[in-house]
Amino acid sequence: MKTYKQAPVIGSRRVDESAEGSRAKVYFTRVIDAAHLISLYARINDAIYGKVAIKLHTGEKHGPNILPRDMVAAFQKQVKDSTIVETNTLYQGDRHTTAMHRDTLQVNGWTFCPVDIMDEEGTIELPVRGGKHFKTVSMGSHIVNYDSMIVLTHFKGHAMGGFGGSMKNLAIGCADGRIGKSQVHGVDVNNQPEDWNAWPGKELLMENMAESAKATIDLFGKHIVYLNVLRRMSVDCDCVGLIAAEPTIPDIGILASTDLLAIDQASVDLVYQTASNQDLVKRIESRHGLHQLQAMKELKMGNPQYELIEVE
Repeated sequence: MKTYKQAPVIGSRRVDESAEGSRAKVYFTRVIDAAHLISLYARINDAIYGKVAIKLHTGEKHGPNILPRDMVAAFQKQVKDSTIVETNTLYQGDRHTTAMHRDTLQVNGWTFCPVDIMDEEGTIELPVRGGKHFKTVSMGSHIVNYDSMIVLTHFKGHAMGGFGGSMKNLAIGCADGRIGKSQVHGVDVNNQPEDWNAWPGKELLMENMAESAKATIDLFGKHIVYLNVLRRMSVDCDCVGLIAAEPTIPDIGILASTDLLAIDQASVDLVYQTASNQDLVKRIESRHGLHQLQAMKELKMGNPQYELIEVE
C-alpha cells in the first residue's frame, strides 16, 4: 500500500505539500472490478447503517459508458438493506417520466435490486445551510426514507458542469426532475429557454450544484460515503446515451473517501496527471468546471488537502 501526500497536480494549480492542517484520506486502486470496489468501500463504511441508498447514475438507454451492471450488482449484494436511488430528468430523454424511467432501467439491466425513483411520489424541500443562492432545494421526497447514502459515481465529463463527480451526482441526481433540477440549472420551472446554450452555466451553475449537494450531505451527516469510478471517461455525461463521444483518456481506477471535496479533488488531479487527457481537460476548463471545487471549499463541504492511499 502506497501513500502520497497529494497527487502532483491539483487541477490547474499546485498545492504546497508542507501546508499545515489535516488531510482527508482518499483510497485509490488502479484495478476496476467488483472485488476492488468492495475492498475500498470496506475502508470507509464504518458509519453506514440502517436503510441504505446507493445513489447511482443509471444512464439513458444503451449508454456505452455507464458502470458495468455486474460490478454494481456484486457491490450492492454486499450492502445490507440497500436500494439504488435515482430521480427523473429535466430534459426530455429516456428518463423524463417515471414510466419512461422504469422502462429504461429494464433496458439497461438495473433489475438485480430495488430501484427507488425518489421523486415518483413528489418532492421535499431540504435546507441549504450557508447558501448564497438558495435557502432550500427541492428533492425527491423519498430521500428522507434512508438512514445512509453511498454515492457511487461514474466520473466523466459533462456538457455543462465540465466534469461529473460525486458532487454532481448528488447535486443534480437527488434534485427532483422538474423543480429541483430547474433550481440547480438556474432556470424558471415554467419558462425555460429551448436552447440549452441560453441556460446559465459556468460559475453560477457550479455554485448552484454545490449548494444542492450540500443539502443532501447535511441531511445524512457522517452517514454518507463516496466512490468514484474513473473508467470510460467520455467528455459527455451518461445522460446523452448512445451519442456520447468515445473516451480518449485511459481508465484510471477507483477512489473512495468519506470526504466529498477530497474525492472529487483527487479525481480531477489524477485526470490532470494522466496522458491523453486533452479532450477531458478542455471540457472541464471550457465550462469553468474547476469552480466546483472552489464552491465546495467555500461551503466547507470537505477538505481540499488529502492523502492518496493506493491499495493494490
